[in-house]
Amino acid sequence: MTGYIHQLESFGCADGPGSRFIIFFAGCHMRCLFCHNPDTWNMKKGKEYTSDDLIKEALSCRAYWGKKGGITVSGGEPLLQIDFLLELFTKAKEKGINTCIDTAGGPFTMEGAWFESFKKLMEVTDLLLMDIKHINDEEHIKLTGQPRENVVQMFRYLDDINKPIWIRHVLTPGITDNDEYLTQTRDFIRTLHNVQRVEVLPYHGLGAMKYKDLGIDYVLKDTESPTVERVENARRILEIEKYDGWKK
Repeated sequence: MTGYIHQLESFGCADGPGSRFIIFFAGCHMRCLFCHNPDTWNMKKGKEYTSDDLIKEALSCRAYWGKKGGITVSGGEPLLQIDFLLELFTKAKEKGINTCIDTAGGPFTMEGAWFESFKKLMEVTDLLLMDIKHINDEEHIKLTGQPRENVVQMFRYLDDINKPIWIRHVLTPGITDNDEYLTQTRDFIRTLHNVQRVEVLPYHGLGAMKYKDLGIDYVLKDTESPTVERVENARRILEIEKYDGWKK
């Protein structure tokens, strides 16, 4: 089995605990207005790798991981290639590697063969980094081009099986930087029992040149990054200080 991979990063420090070997999967169905990796959207433009290829690449960096490091798969959306991901993580766990998935949850369903693979995948996954794109149903569609009902279902399922998650929320002026929406996001997070960490990610337009190179209109080209005060306001509302279980 082979998977379509956009790129590899040997020493990532922001996508899970410790130093991580990050595998960016190609392919994503969401079209988030603030996406800074539009070059990952087309799965078939990725390079094909076998799981053994990737494990070999990752193990070459193992000496730098420390006690908490390991492999993080990101994207794009890694759950679009779930059977390849299951094979990859099964082999990773055989090597004693810590495994983490960075996902927006878009492909999630509790039906059919996909869900059977997902249940097996969770047995070899240590942590998930879950995005809350937008807490409002209509605004979520405007922001990502996709509904959020199945994403909420995934949050609920991970809570039911007590699978550890970190939550990430991109703070974008005029879209998510809204006290009412932030309060609703906080209230949703309060209903979950498996959250170890919550992160506010300030919007930035650093990916704008990629849109230009790809001939895609960048809708947020005139949007500024949120101020330090607004970021701190979001951190306060989302009760960031409560979620420190990841340190233990």
